[in-house]
Amino acid sequence: MPLSHNDQVALLKDILNNHQTDCCGSVAECEQLERLVKSLMVNTQVDQNVKTILQEVYQYSQYGAGTSNLDEHIQSNQENLSQWVNDIGQFS
Repeated sequence: MPLSHNDQVALLKDILNNHQTDCCGSVAECEQLERLVKSLMVNTQVDQNVKTILQEVYQYSQYGAGTSNLDEHIQSNQENLSQWVNDIGQFS
């Protein structure tokens, strides 16, 4: 059963929030973020303002999946993570 648009947004916010609060994460989470963003980008129900944020999240997750020091990448994006969670929450 595929996730609904609202479920996808909730999962996206949950992973980003976990990265922000825990200051760590996994490559699998970054790959999950990529899949969620791809799915949401083609969804016509998603606000255009969120799509701009999703592109930033996609770049973050791509870099995170390929970096040798994921925790450092997450720590250096703390401000972005907090902003993305807040912004997505406003538009979703």
